[in-house]
Amino acid sequence: MLKHFLFILLFSFGINAFAQELDFKAPDYKQIEKEIQDKKSAFYYPKLIDRLAKNDTLMTQDDFRYLYFGYVFQPKYNAFWRSPDEIKLREYYNKEKLETADYNEIIKLANHTLTDFPFDLKQLNYLAYIYHLKGDDEAAKITSYKFHNIMNAILSSGDGKKCETGFHVLLVEHEYVMLNLFELESKGQSLVGNCDYLSFEKGKYNVDGVYFNIEKMLENEAKGIK
Repeated sequence: MLKHFLFILLFSFGINAFAQELDFKAPDYKQIEKEIQDKKSAFYYPKLIDRLAKNDTLMTQDDFRYLYFGYVFQPKYNAFWRSPDEIKLREYYNKEKLETADYNEIIKLANHTLTDFPFDLKQLNYLAYIYHLKGDDEAAKITSYKFHNIMNAILSSGDGKKCETGFHVLLVEHEYVMLNLFELESKGQSLVGNCDYLSFEKGKYNVDGVYFNIEKMLENEAKGIK
């Protein structure tokens, strides 16, 4: 899958490079909840999700922050979500070489998954790659645009250096998508407060590990238990 992550960098619509130091601000979930429920707000959730579905490439970073972090207040949010097409898609992931005849089926399955959960970063990334292989670079760019902006929303939420400034994520899988994107390999995972801490091999990288804030995942899990 690494080649897909490297490939998608070709379609950056002038979005900040991931290697740069970005300004970050932890999500204000109370404010987000208020805005996405206000029909008069530019961040009213049905409007945002409709713009995403219609491939609106004029959405701002704030739009994507409200879209991504606002999803935790949607009834469908499930911190343990799995793609309904996971088994079928895995067959294609495991192929040494894809056939031209595979492209349309992968596109159908990936889009079906994204209809169920529009923040499946793994599928967005893979879908952009398949569109490119098929020769539909316009669709590849639009799909990559969504991937980049969702990733930037996550990156704008922290710096990962400590739990208090951990990156906020909706799913554990998003943690590993980020690591793969930066070609980082974790050696261990532990729960530190409201954070997942992914540790690296000592001395291999500039940092020993990275923190991801999973407070909303933990809250969602607690609701499920009740």
